[in-house]
Order: sequence, then structure tokens, then C-alpha cells
Amino acid sequence: YCLTDKPEKRGFDPDKIASTKYPITEFQPVYYVADSFADAKDKVSQWAATIQRPFSVRYNPYTQSIEVLQRKSHVLTLARDIKSEVATLVDALVKMK
Repeated sequence: YCLTDKPEKRGFDPDKIASTKYPITEFQPVYYVADSFADAKDKVSQWAATIQRPFSVRYNPYTQSIEVLQRKSHVLTLARDIKSEVATLVDALVKMK
């Protein structure tokens, strides 16, 4: 179905995608098409940054997960982690002299 001329194809727009209603008893009538995966990723990231929320989030590359920073203890832990990483970076730079 998606490869036929039946569904409507529109430009990739996360704001419109989020507000589009879809029927659950038939095939999807509209497909939003991006120019590339990178383009879709950039547009979704930009759109997500506009979402109002009462907390912050960060990506933890060590655990490959998203952490919610909604308590002071979470932010303090992040600050300690950053301080440790900066100390390691400074140590490595000093040794490069």
C-alpha cells in the first residue's frame, strides 16, 4: 500500500506529524517523507527542543540512555560527573606538554 499512489505523501514536518490523526481500521492515508535520515533526525531534534516540560534531560553515553534531571540530587550527580571528566581532560592536556 505505501508504495502505491493511494496514500498522500507530504514533506517531513514533526509538528504536523504529531497533530495528525490516523484511522485505526484502515491503512495510513498520509506519509511524511524526509529528504534523508539526517534531515529527519535534525527536524525531530529541533521540534523536541520546543516541547515545554518541567524538567531537563540528558543523554548518558556510558549507559546509552536518557536521564531525567528533575531533582537536585540528579543535577549534583551530573555536576560531579562533569567535574571528574574535566579533571581527566586537564590531566591529559598537561601530560601532552
